[in-house]
Amino acid sequence: MDLRTTYMGLPLRSPIVVSASTLSQHPEKISQMEDCGAGAVVLFSLFEEQIKAEMDFYESVIRSTSGAFAEALDYFPKEDEYNVGTEQYLELIRKAKERVEIPIIASLNGITNEGWIEYARQMQQAGADGIEINIFYIPADLQLTGDVVEQRYIDILRTVKNTVSIPVAVKLNPYFSAMGNMAKRLEDAGADALVLFNRFYQPNFNIDKIEVQFDLEYSHPNEIRLPLLWIAILRGQLHASLAATTGVQSAQEVIKYLLAGADVTMTASALYKHGIRYLQTMTRELKEWMDRFMFISVREVQGLLSQQNIANPSAYERANYIRIIEGQK
Repeated sequence: MDLRTTYMGLPLRSPIVVSASTLSQHPEKISQMEDCGAGAVVLFSLFEEQIKAEMDFYESVIRSTSGAFAEALDYFPKEDEYNVGTEQYLELIRKAKERVEIPIIASLNGITNEGWIEYARQMQQAGADGIEINIFYIPADLQLTGDVVEQRYIDILRTVKNTVSIPVAVKLNPYFSAMGNMAKRLEDAGADALVLFNRFYQPNFNIDKIEVQFDLEYSHPNEIRLPLLWIAILRGQLHASLAATTGVQSAQEVIKYLLAGADVTMTASALYKHGIRYLQTMTRELKEWMDRFMFISVREVQGLLSQQNIANPSAYERANYIRIIEGQK
């Protein structure tokens, strides 16, 4: 059974990748991830604001974005639990590269142009095989137009691509007004991969204390439909790799994303729930499904149900929605 795939130009032994989370803070756990079948590991995000003495500027950014944060999957730990400086992060990359053979992808969440440039360069020098950049922010300023927000993504990507020679992935949120066009623009600007989708870190309200409540929830399998839609649409229309990172709780979601056209699927919340060894279960169940349908390789599965390959491409468009509504009468 051949599970090999290619992601952002990197050969992977499996399409199941560990997404950015605190699970990757220690080389020993990264080594365990490799032993349990992970195709690659995306390290937890290095936040520029946690390692620079620009707290006044950082606080102004927080105010301008309504106190919203984004981490590479769902997790934004408390600062005292996640206070990792540049050297510690770079040392983790070095140690991980010494211990494992699978690709190690660094994750960067920057604020300033200087931060994107300097930390991306240091990540490459430390041995990272690729970089995943998280540019997400809430455009709470009512004067900001969609064009300005989109251009921010393009400019940051170009800045990083001009800084490093290793592949760069962009983790996107799903709220661009023209997602397909934005994906194409990012590819044209040099993105080696697109990761769909970054989840909002959204506050809740505690009505007993009348205060904002910041809590985190794991992703759910029912959240895969939006990224599933866009991966299925983008498959075959872009040369950039496509990664799915929402709602991957079991092999079922892995299989669905592969059928849509994902090159890799990323999970962390399932590993928080079940432990790192759950990677073995996901891999075994993927193989069992492939064997049941007599697929020899993952490449045979990828994109099988993408828009370009199905008999009725309108299934991804308005015509199918109308038929569904009519069928409910």
